[in-house]
Amino acid sequence: MKTTNCKNCNEPIGGKFCSNCGQPAELRRIDNYYLIHEIRDFFFANKGMLYTVKKVLVSPGKSVRSFLAEDRHRFIKPITFLFITSLIYTIVNYLFNIGTEDYQFEGIEAGTTAYRIFDWMLIQHPAYAGIITGLFIALWVKLFFRKAGYNLLEIFILLCFVAGVATLFMSIASIVKGITGWNILQPASYIGNIYLIWAVGQFFNRKEFSTKKKVWTYVKVFLSYLLVIILMALLIVFIGAVIDEIIKYQ
Repeated sequence: MKTTNCKNCNEPIGGKFCSNCGQPAELRRIDNYYLIHEIRDFFFANKGMLYTVKKVLVSPGKSVRSFLAEDRHRFIKPITFLFITSLIYTIVNYLFNIGTEDYQFEGIEAGTTAYRIFDWMLIQHPAYAGIITGLFIALWVKLFFRKAGYNLLEIFILLCFVAGVATLFMSIASIVKGITGWNILQPASYIGNIYLIWAVGQFFNRKEFSTKKKVWTYVKVFLSYLLVIILMALLIVFIGAVIDEIIKYQ
């Protein structure tokens, strides 16, 4: 058998793949077939979008624990997943002309700095906003579950996966509004929040936990999420008001 050296790590290759890094002995030429194959794998294969959505949607706790401790091959990377779902959401909002006004915020006047910040977070750059919010939620979750044995970044990875699925809920709601005119964005956001609390709670719960302890886990996740949302909303409104006052008196 002919032996060649891997072009990636320079280890000898005796078969079709490098036993050290997994690189193919011969790279496939980039053509139409290659492009179709990559698109198919992205959406349908084990390391594909639909596989990740399905697993994180149905059994988020088990799936993310598996990603962290056992098998990281079959899932899209968590931050990549969040950016992809946010891109889908942004494209859908653009196509159907969905704006911040469709979210019906109470007490926030259009044109104010606070309104523009919410627009930046909800419509223009939801991925960046998701990362920022996820880090704050991870801090509180880490505080409430400090005995669970997970570090801050592992909790943040969990939140990236979960937030990605919640973002898809909002994309579906935007499509429904764009096609039918029914504004279900607020109900969809509530569903996304409930899913997030359930998913994170499932991640920390164990089969051996008593019913009381499992319920308390969900309560702690709810409190973590609620505290972050309230604090961030107050901070945005406060910063917006200060900036508006500075602009007003210039």
